[in-house]
Amino acid sequence: MRRRDTLAAPPPDPFGERQRGARRARLLLLGGRFEFETDSARLLHIVQLAYARLPPHRLASKAPRLRVRLVLTAPRRARRARWNAEPPPVRPMAASGILCGAVEGAGFVTVNARQRSALIIVPQELLRYPYHVRYELLEFAVYLLAQRAQGLVPLHAACVGYDGRGVLLIGPSRSGKSTLVLQCLLAGLDLLAEDSVLVRPASLRATGVASFLHLRPDALRFLERAQRSKLLNGSALIQRRSGVQKVEIDLRRPAYRLARTPLRIEAVVFLSARRAGRAGLLAPLRKSAVLGRLATSQRYASHQPGWSVFKRRMSRLPAYELRRGAHPRESASALRQLLRCDASAGPQRDSASAARTL
Repeated sequence: MRRRDTLAAPPPDPFGERQRGARRARLLLLGGRFEFETDSARLLHIVQLAYARLPPHRLASKAPRLRVRLVLTAPRRARRARWNAEPPPVRPMAASGILCGAVEGAGFVTVNARQRSALIIVPQELLRYPYHVRYELLEFAVYLLAQRAQGLVPLHAACVGYDGRGVLLIGPSRSGKSTLVLQCLLAGLDLLAEDSVLVRPASLRATGVASFLHLRPDALRFLERAQRSKLLNGSALIQRRSGVQKVEIDLRRPAYRLARTPLRIEAVVFLSARRAGRAGLLAPLRKSAVLGRLATSQRYASHQPGWSVFKRRMSRLPAYELRRGAHPRESASALRQLLRCDASAGPQRDSASAARTL
């Protein structure tokens, strides 16, 4: 009978601490110098799909080194017969500074912020859902590592900008953030991130990932037919856990401007469902209202280190409520004016170019 190694009689390197993944990708991302390693070509492809060809963002002169190891486990069906007799064995695994035991067929992510490393376990069956691998495992580890290693404030917000200046766009789900982001891109503004922004509290410099834009299909009605057709070319339809379907658009195309460097936040805008009246789309907010809205909309961030500094710095910036006009392009135009864009040059020219190439 073949003897199985157990924790009572382990091999010389039971956790694989001295092993390195055969496949690697190194990317400057979210202010950190990430190294991804894995033995799986399919997992490396998911990493590249998520982060390749993004502008490298650096928040400090020396970017912290962050390591993410991805491990693909055996398919559950290969162990079905054994499961009838006993549970699957625990498989020892390791990443830099992380030791764990994983049950075959289970997927999880664990992060060691002090060691600046993460370990992601992906069951073979989960490869049928690459969107969930990206957003529920990979992005969880990447954002958490970047945030904790650099002392950043994590915000549930979008961010657009121009010439190094940025505006935070804050609003609940279904408030129209993604629709507005698309119109901002068509208006020639730079996109930093659609849904998650990391901010250095003292300087208010922000970074994010702008690989994809997720639009509800009904948001496409604001585009002309030719624009809509070209936009959908190469896009995928994904379904969130909530059951909501969205069109996933890869923004790494020449038609769009992704922020080449971190943006310096100069204003915050809260999206509203209210219709604009005679006062216009942007209604200024008082300092007390801004701080209250920030705390309400950012419940996770408000309990993180750096929040008090971030809140104090944000209280000095102009803040507005953005109300709805007849078309979302009006809101994008208002944001261009807020960013003091030169209407005779940059964004106007880029908007026409984007409309032609979209």
